[in-house]
Amino acid sequence: MSSSFRFLRASLAVRILVITGITLFVCLGLHAWLSIRYQHSHAARELVAGADRLGQTILLGTRYAMMGNARHELDQIISDVAKQPDIVSIRIYNKAGEIKFSNHPEEIDTRTDIRDTACHACHVTDTPKTSLTVEERIRMFDDGQGLPRLGSLMPIMNEKGCAEDVCHAHEPGKMVLGALDVVLRADSAEQDILVFQNRILMLTAGVFLGASTLIVMLLRRFITHPVAKLIESARRIGRGEKVDFEHFEGVGEIGELASALSRMQKEVADKHAALERQRKEYQHLFEQVPCSITVQDRDYKLLQYNREFADRFNPASGIHCYEAYKGRTDKCPNCPVEKTFATGLAHCSEESRVNPDGTRAYWLVHTSPVLDEAGNVVAAMEMSLDISARRSVEERLRMSEQKYHAIFDNIPNSVFVLDAQTLEIIDCNTTAELVYGVERVRVRGESFLSFFSSEEQDRYASQLRAFTVLNRARNFRKDGSPFYVDIMLSPAEYHERQILLVTTNDITERLETERKLIQAGKMATLGEMATGVAHELNQPLTVIKTASSFIMRKLRRQEEIAPEVLNTMATEVDAHVDRASQIINHMREFGRQSDLTLELVNINTVLRASFEFFFRQLSSREIEVVWRLDEHVPLILAMPNRLEQVFMNLLLNARDAIEERSAATPEAPRRITLTTLNKGREVEVIIEDTGTGIPKSLQNKIFEPFFTTKKVGKGTGLGLSISYGLVRDFGGSIHAENASGSGARFTLRFPSSSGATASGGQQDVDGSGISGS
Repeated sequence: MSSSFRFLRASLAVRILVITGITLFVCLGLHAWLSIRYQHSHAARELVAGADRLGQTILLGTRYAMMGNARHELDQIISDVAKQPDIVSIRIYNKAGEIKFSNHPEEIDTRTDIRDTACHACHVTDTPKTSLTVEERIRMFDDGQGLPRLGSLMPIMNEKGCAEDVCHAHEPGKMVLGALDVVLRADSAEQDILVFQNRILMLTAGVFLGASTLIVMLLRRFITHPVAKLIESARRIGRGEKVDFEHFEGVGEIGELASALSRMQKEVADKHAALERQRKEYQHLFEQVPCSITVQDRDYKLLQYNREFADRFNPASGIHCYEAYKGRTDKCPNCPVEKTFATGLAHCSEESRVNPDGTRAYWLVHTSPVLDEAGNVVAAMEMSLDISARRSVEERLRMSEQKYHAIFDNIPNSVFVLDAQTLEIIDCNTTAELVYGVERVRVRGESFLSFFSSEEQDRYASQLRAFTVLNRARNFRKDGSPFYVDIMLSPAEYHERQILLVTTNDITERLETERKLIQAGKMATLGEMATGVAHELNQPLTVIKTASSFIMRKLRRQEEIAPEVLNTMATEVDAHVDRASQIINHMREFGRQSDLTLELVNINTVLRASFEFFFRQLSSREIEVVWRLDEHVPLILAMPNRLEQVFMNLLLNARDAIEERSAATPEAPRRITLTTLNKGREVEVIIEDTGTGIPKSLQNKIFEPFFTTKKVGKGTGLGLSISYGLVRDFGGSIHAENASGSGARFTLRFPSSSGATASGGQQDVDGSGISGS
């Protein structure tokens, strides 16, 4: 029985029928109740209105009889009117409540209480009312036998004719003379209402039954049967059967539901096909994945495994994992599968075994739990990745690292590993410890700039990041002693970190040797300049000798010297003494050993100073000097004393080449052209002569030490070699070639170091003097 009720509760048609029936029953019942109530109210209003009209009619019909006090006529009117079937009684009361007229003669002259049913409407208050509303005049009551009665009480008012007529005059102050009471039967009206009520109820019941029957038929036609078909179709879809919805009859939501089921069938089919493809794909991936995968139960027996595992270990059916992996007879110690069963979490480890061929195999193991629907661990998946090749590579890498670390420590140069951004020392080799007097452990984390002087740290910080080679940098050991190094830098990446490999080579001894060689070159240059210097000094000495002889002769003769002559002679002597002193100081400055500190210099100034030594020599040899100086060239970093030596060597070579060509060809031009150019980031100096030029076969050898084309005793072969080294030390380059026509052209290029330039413009000056002097 309960199952039947559950079916009814679960049935859509029953629920729709019950809900619709209840709604229809409530609506029809409410309609019947409202109709009966309206009919009852309407009948009551009509009965009241009819009673009131009847009372008014009787009152109007008896008015003239009462005005004429025609009692017999009044009795006749009352008797005639009372014969109407619905009239029970007609009474006329006087002011005292006595019945004066009635269709029942036995009631005449009887008195009634003014508080009874008939008179209550007027005497409800202490002061009787003189007028009544329709509702107040009408009363419903029971005649004592259970029959309903309707009474209508009409007050009889005192009119002017009654108050003034001499026959039966009433006092004018009396407003009400009496009352007319008409009692009607009400049972016929109630019978009509009861009949109407029964008809309404029967009609309502009929409509309810008819509507319910129609609803049931429609539900079966449009809902129950289609829904049943759809339910069966859904079940068939669930079983994987194909259902044809093309001929399904249904409209509205049922049709949409059928369309939805049709779409669902297609989507289910598509999903099923996709799942089948994914199953095959995952099965393929499981088989083809390049690592060994096994599924094991709690007894460590293999439940499933992929092809990689089968090919690698060739397991027998029902074998334990430790037997397949390692050939053991018991569980492996520190087993990750055991940990997974114990904790329900993933674990990993590294395992190894000795292969049958004697080699050792290594593999990484990752385990993960397999859970049932209740969340309990029922199996474990173990994935093994062969890392034997990687371990072999790691071993070779470790040995390689040991080898290269040994090389790093035993390199004869100092090697530092710096952070590319901060220039902090990450590591250094043993040679660096010995050269710089530091300990590797303590120097790590310190700035490499600490090996430079505080004044040069900012400059070298930018140069270390910008250049790959820094020559002749001055460093300081831990004890504060200075030394000079060449620095080579190479950017690299180490442990995902940008670094600089810095190699420093101690060149202090080499620089000392070079200094001695350069000094020897200066002395040789001074020897070359001896003739010219002697000529330069001879002229001031001649002037001084002439002046002193003139003064001594005057003194011996005791002759007076004119003041203006004495002043002129003293001025000339002073000027030539200054000139001789300047030449001697210049020679002493050129000949002294210079320090190794680079400074900003104006290359035009150094070139003019170099020319001063040879001005007289070139003039006496009729060699023309053409100046083409760009006075806006930027400053360069160099050592003025050594740069001057470079220019002197080139001027000496130009002088000798011109002399050599003039000896063979007297009509050949005798000219040296000095040019400086601003090339943006470079300053270019060109020294060009009209001498014999450079044979092409010797152009690659002229900068080699001790190589010279001059006769024995005429040259040391060090001038151009020293000049080449000095120019390279300043970061520049020197290139030799033959000029157009004849002669040699030396082109020197130096990197500009600042935006500062010399004042003045480009000039072209002959050999008679120095531009701007």
